[in-house]
Amino acid sequence: MDVAISKLRSNLRTWVDRARAGDDVVVTERGVPVARLVAIDAADVIERLEREGIISRPASATRPRSTSLSRVKAKGSLSDLVAELRR
Repeated sequence: MDVAISKLRSNLRTWVDRARAGDDVVVTERGVPVARLVAIDAADVIERLEREGIISRPASATRPRSTSLSRVKAKGSLSDLVAELRR
């Protein structure tokens, strides 16, 4: 299935979903094929990287929490801070 770059940009989610569903999406530029969008099985990639020692599983399945630290109080709006830093 071919799709022009302009149509791919305007409906990227649709084309990614089609690739995920198993369709082979060929991206064209002025009618010339330039790229292919295909689904990958991320579970296989993660397992391979783990076997190779490149990544490792987290020690805990829960997210760490920073309850021991106090929150920083803002002294103004974020836009004021950004404007001040840009000066």
